[in-house]
Amino acid sequence: MNKIMIVIFWLLMGTSAFAVGVDEKRLSDPAEEARAQEIMKQLRCLVCQNQSIVDSDAGLAKDIRIIVRERILAGDTDQQVLTFMTERYGDWVLLKPPFDGATIILWLSPLLLLGVGFIIIIRNQRNRKMATSAPLSDEEQKRIAQLLNENGDN
Repeated sequence: MNKIMIVIFWLLMGTSAFAVGVDEKRLSDPAEEARAQEIMKQLRCLVCQNQSIVDSDAGLAKDIRIIVRERILAGDTDQQVLTFMTERYGDWVLLKPPFDGATIILWLSPLLLLGVGFIIIIRNQRNRKMATSAPLSDEEQKRIAQLLNENGDN
């Protein structure tokens, strides 16, 4: 029974390769299609958010791929296609947004977080140095020994 289940599992896993859909309408010119693919790699799937539209099977990603191909057929340059998409969907559609006033926090936040982390580490190190106390005097050591002896007798 187990062997049959394993065979069925592997057969089903083999068919999963056919699950990824391919766009029906590709450009007839291979050079233009390659150009379209490069542009699509720069555009974010608005549904999946961390995938390019090339990697996404979402319906919206398919629609955006169609728009990119239409813009290329219309004679737009790569930059014109990207500008068209950002005018329509905003900078969020770009996987690598531009460095400008609206995205400065996005670009500088890793450096800001790193700086805050260093400040916290330095403050903790300084607090540890302040927390260390001077060694006990002879009188304090005798008093501790006396207290320990009293507790030991009980």
